[in-house]
Amino acid sequence: METLRQIVWVADWVVFGFFVLVAVSYTTATLLALPALLKLRRWSSTFYVDEVAASATSPPITLIAPMYNEAMVCVEAVRALLGVDYPTKDVLVVADGCKDDTVERLIAAFDMEEAMRSATATIPTAAIRTAYRSRSRPDLWLIDKENGGKADAINVGINHCRTPLLCTLDGDSLLGPDALHRIVQPFLKDATTIAAGGTIGIVNDCTVRFGRVTRIQLPNKWIPRFQVLEYIRAFASARVGWNAAHALPLISGAFGLFRREALVAVGGLDTDATGEDFEVTARLHRHYREAGIPYKIEYVPDAVSWTECPSDLKVLGKQRDRWHKGGMEVMWKHRAMLLNPRYGRIGMVSLPVFFIVEMMGPVIEVCGYVAFALSLWLGIINVPMAALLLALAFVLGLAQSIAALALEQYAFRRYTSLPDLLMLLALTVVENLGYRQLTVWWRVRGFWKFLRGDTSWGEMTRSGFNTADPA
Repeated sequence: METLRQIVWVADWVVFGFFVLVAVSYTTATLLALPALLKLRRWSSTFYVDEVAASATSPPITLIAPMYNEAMVCVEAVRALLGVDYPTKDVLVVADGCKDDTVERLIAAFDMEEAMRSATATIPTAAIRTAYRSRSRPDLWLIDKENGGKADAINVGINHCRTPLLCTLDGDSLLGPDALHRIVQPFLKDATTIAAGGTIGIVNDCTVRFGRVTRIQLPNKWIPRFQVLEYIRAFASARVGWNAAHALPLISGAFGLFRREALVAVGGLDTDATGEDFEVTARLHRHYREAGIPYKIEYVPDAVSWTECPSDLKVLGKQRDRWHKGGMEVMWKHRAMLLNPRYGRIGMVSLPVFFIVEMMGPVIEVCGYVAFALSLWLGIINVPMAALLLALAFVLGLAQSIAALALEQYAFRRYTSLPDLLMLLALTVVENLGYRQLTVWWRVRGFWKFLRGDTSWGEMTRSGFNTADPA
C-alpha cells in the first residue's frame, strides 16, 4: 500500500508538471501569434491580388492533387483548382488506383485524351497505367496509377513536375482564389525558402459555386463544428506561434508549397510513413541542418485551402488515431533530433514540446484520471486543492480557445454571422463535455497501435460539397 501511495504521488506531480508545460506552451504560442498577426493584417491591407497577378515575378507552380475514390467531389475539386487565380500553373491529378468512377468522371467532365508526360525525377513509385491531358484545358493532366497510397501518388506528381515549385493538396481541396499568390510570397522574399504551409478550412455545409467557396458558415452537424474549433486553435494560434519562433514542426499535406528540388533531394515522401506530411517536414529540417545549408520553412496563415472533414464519429476516430500513430512514428524515426543542439530550435524546442504535449499528452491525461481516482481512494489528496486545479485547467483551456477565436476574428473574420460566432464560443465549453474525452481515447488508441505496429486504416467517406452550380 505504501508503494502504491508513492507511485500515485509521483504520478500526481508528473501530471501537474505536464499541466504547467501545456499552459506555458499554449500561452507562449498565443503571445507570439498576436504580433505576427498584427503584422500580417498591416501587410494584407497593402496586398492587392490584381497587382501581384499582373507582375512577371510569380514562378510557375504545379498543383498535385492525389485522389482515391473521390467520385463525389473530384469534378468540383478539379474545377476549383483550374479556377485558382495564378498566371502559370499546371494541375496534375494523380488517381491512386481508384475503385470507383473517379477517373471516368474526370475524363468525361474535362474532355481528356491519352497523352505522354515525361518524368523529370526517378523517385520509386507504383506503376503508372495511363496519362491523360484535357483537350479544353492543356494545363490539366491526369495520371492513373496502381494503388500505393497518398505519399506514393504525390511522389508520382513530383516525378512528373516540370515547374520549380509544387503544391501538395488533398483530393477534395478547394483553394481560395488568391491562395497561391499568398503562399508563394515567402519564396519571392527569400530564396532560401524551401517550403511553406497554408491554413486548412472546413468546407462542410459552406456554399460552393463553380469551384469556389462563396459562403462560409459553420457546419450543421456537431462533429464537424467541433473540428472547426480545433482547426482554428491549431492554425490561428499554434502554427502562427511556432512560425514566429522560426521552429515550425509541420506543414499540412492538405496544402503545402515546396521547392521541387528540395523534395527530390530528400527522396520524396516516405510511402511507409502514416503521417507523411509531418515526416517529410521533419526530414527537410534534418537534411538541411545536417548539410549546413541555409533554409526556411514558413507558415502563411492567410493562404487557405478548404476541405471536407469527417462528419461521423467512426470515421473521425479512425482519422485521429491514424494521425497520432503517424506522429509517434515520426518522433521515433527522427528521435536523434530531439534535444540535439545541431538541429537548432526545431530540435531543442518545437519537436520536444510537440512530443510531450501532443504525442504523450493523451497518455498522461489518462494516467492523471487514474491517479486522481486512486488519490481519492487512498486519501492522499487535498480535495479542495484538487478541485481548484481542475477548475484552473478548465479555465486555461477555455481561455486558450477563446484567444484563438479572437486571433482568427481579428486577422481574418471568416465566420461573420452572429449565430456562428455565438456557436463557436459555446463550443469552447461544450467540447469538454464528452468530445474532448473521445479525442483523448482515439489518440491513446493510436498510441497503442504504434506500440503494436498496427497498420490498419479505414477510408474517408465523402458526402460532397454544398454546391450551388446550376447543373
